[in-house]
Amino acid sequence: MLGVGLAAAGDWTGLLWGFLGALCAGIVPAGYIEWERKRGTWGDRHVVDRTKRAPIFFVILGSIGAGSLVMVLGHAPTGILLAMLALWVMTVVLLTVNTVWKISVDAAVASAVVALLAAVHSPWWLAAGPLTAAVCWSRVALRYHSVAQVVAGAALGAATAAAYAFG
Repeated sequence: MLGVGLAAAGDWTGLLWGFLGALCAGIVPAGYIEWERKRGTWGDRHVVDRTKRAPIFFVILGSIGAGSLVMVLGHAPTGILLAMLALWVMTVVLLTVNTVWKISVDAAVASAVVALLAAVHSPWWLAAGPLTAAVCWSRVALRYHSVAQVVAGAALGAATAAAYAFG
């Protein structure tokens, strides 16, 4: 999000908007997951049981929504607002699919990050694609997801970035 904010603003102020985006899309949700894990709500931070994932998605949606509202009120650059909207829509799709099938959130996020950076900075960022593949491989190797679940997640992340780039 820092890179998206920087590109959107064209100067250092974009880093502040990007930090807000990172806080709302990543840090707050990760903090919530860790808080619930420590309370014993879930066995680990991966929340393997998809039936227990809905609260996480609602926290993410609320956090991204709140951050977006602050961005609108603060007149943030359009590019960072579009990225937040794209991530919000991606989260809605992840939540919807998760009600019937355990799509890989990690694969979606890894793919979206690489593709968003390629869209806002340079196609050279696509060279980081092997990192997305490594995330996908790890989810299968750890037996948290099937190949189909990580492919679907990675495709959703790439589609999110494509919607951002062409939106």
